[in-house]
Parts: sequence; C-alpha cells; structure tokens
Amino acid sequence: MTSSLTKKSGELLLLVKNRAPVSGILDEIANISMKDLQQQLMNDTLKQVFWINIYNSFYQILSKTHKLTSPKIYTSKQIQIAGYNFSLDHIEHGILRKFRYKYSLGYFPNIFTSSIIKKLAVDKIDFRIHFALNCGAISCPPIRFYSEEDLNHQLDLATSSFLESETKINHEKREVQITRLFLWFHNDFGGKKGIRKILKDYLQKDLKGYKLRFDHYSWDIHLDNYSEGSFPK
Repeated sequence: MTSSLTKKSGELLLLVKNRAPVSGILDEIANISMKDLQQQLMNDTLKQVFWINIYNSFYQILSKTHKLTSPKIYTSKQIQIAGYNFSLDHIEHGILRKFRYKYSLGYFPNIFTSSIIKKLAVDKIDFRIHFALNCGAISCPPIRFYSEEDLNHQLDLATSSFLESETKINHEKREVQITRLFLWFHNDFGGKKGIRKILKDYLQKDLKGYKLRFDHYSWDIHLDNYSEGSFPK
C-alpha cells in the first residue's frame, strides 16, 4: 500500500517539474503531525522515497523562488514539514546519511544532531542516494521520480547510468577517473575497496590494479536537469 506521504512527495516533484503551483501541497506537508510523519515513514524504503523527492523538489524551489545560492541554500531552514523547519543539509546528511558530519568523508557522526533528526533518520546508509540527490550543478546526477514500489530498481538505474556517464577508463595508463562524490563521501561507499566493488558491479568491468583518480566537479548552475523517461506520464 502506497504511503500518502511518499505519494505526496512524488506529486510535489511533478508539480515542480511542470512549473505548476505548489502552495497547496506544501501546506499539507507542513501541517501533518510529527507522529504521522514517523508512522508513515516507518522503514528505510519509505524514508528514502519521501526525502529524496523532497530534497530534489526543494532545491529547485529554494533556488528559483527564494533565490538562494550556495552555501546558504544548504543550511537555510525553510523546508516546513510536520511543524518543523528543515534544511537541505538536514535531509541529506542528517536523515538520509544517518547524521554523518558533513565534512568527515562519512567516517564520523555529527554529535550536535537533534533528537528529531535522529528519530527520522534511516537505519542504514545506502550509497546509491548520492546518485539520486540533485544540487543544481552540472556534475550532479539528474532528477528522477522515485516511488516505493520500484525504489531498488530506480536507485540501481540512477547509479549505473550516472557512473557510465561520469567514469573514464584509460586502459593504457591503467587509470580510472571517477566522480568526486566518491571522495567526499568515501566511507559511505566502503572506502577504496568498496568503490572498486561498486565500479565492478555497476560497470561490469574488473578494474583491479587500476589507479583511481577523482575527477573535477563542476559547480556551474544547471537547474531543471530532469531525467527523461523517469517520470510517470
């Protein structure tokens, strides 16, 4: 049975994509109770669907409507849900990354995390969320629609398509240029060993013995980067 909240998050993302009014659905999300929020998002699948869609929706809203830019766009607490004001950082690093400290490469928790964020956080970090969150830059993964019925397949597809487009293999030099996301969230991916396994699993290439090099990440603005074919008709 589809959670009404995950459905609402998908509806919001579709409205944002279609540049339609969002005030009505934002009011609904803002005015639900914290108890309902926790009860409806009772497992990691539901949490991931809801918060990924919310993150991707609000990056566009905060950028276009509120004219926020980096770094303030990540820390501004203008996302009203269940009577609380969240930031994009709360969603990404607090909830979806299980309150990891933003600048610790994924190795350390944020000791200042609020009790609310801890209650809402996932039980286990899924590295694939890094290929689902869009922060409005050229090097970010494209925005996709996520649903609880097909989340695992959707995250796998997002991961494989992003890695295929962003990974450059030089067989002559035995080097692999990989997205800088692997560096910034090193431990989320299981360190170097985990990164090599991910590349092997998703690219179907054995790169044992190849040197890993982290590619340049372009922060040039690229809004409305929606993945074609990943949204319901």
